[in-house]
Amino acid sequence: MTTKPAGGGSAARPEGPANAAVVAARMGKAYPDARTELEHRDAFELLVATVLSAQTTDQRVNSVTPQLFASWPDARALAGAAEQDVTALLHPLGMGATRARRIIGLAQGLLADHGGEVPDDQAALEALPGVGRKTAHVVRGTWFGHELLAVDTHVGRVSRRLGWTEATDPRRVEQDVLDRLRTDGAPAEATVLGLRLILHGRRVCLARTPRCGTCTLADVCPSAEVDR
Repeated sequence: MTTKPAGGGSAARPEGPANAAVVAARMGKAYPDARTELEHRDAFELLVATVLSAQTTDQRVNSVTPQLFASWPDARALAGAAEQDVTALLHPLGMGATRARRIIGLAQGLLADHGGEVPDDQAALEALPGVGRKTAHVVRGTWFGHELLAVDTHVGRVSRRLGWTEATDPRRVEQDVLDRLRTDGAPAEATVLGLRLILHGRRVCLARTPRCGTCTLADVCPSAEVDR
């Protein structure tokens, strides 16, 4: 709906993309301690948990990973695991057999090509079973400290609503958002901004019923639907 100023009449929504420097500053205040919600203690656990998080929630992944990593704590152990045992443990996530094959293959790849260690290398990570650009960005950004934007459904949705991109392809979304950050002189903190956009997408900028009335970005967002 059209925004309305105090005193009557109507005011149009903001024109053009939301200023990225403003968004980054407000996201920093709203989510100062943003971090991945996947529980992990090292790069191996983060990598496996991120692969498992495809098509399910972080909370569901967190419900099975403690037992998973207690049983198979590193790449060598998981690489030699019986597929049926891993499948049974992952059953609550759905597609247990597929997920089991994927993470066992991932562990075998780590063991064969990297001595069981998680490489801090984009191409090497993407060459592993079940690892795509987003997963590699999560691991390299969160664990190894690089400034990389991991584009998931939440980052894509929020970025489109902010007017930063019209794309649905994650790689194009990533490039459009990074270009917007540079254009608006926003801090080059892509990793933490991505984590904050994910939290915002989960808690406020929901897919079907965005909570624009309580959104800290409503006055700068070209998609906001609020009365004023």
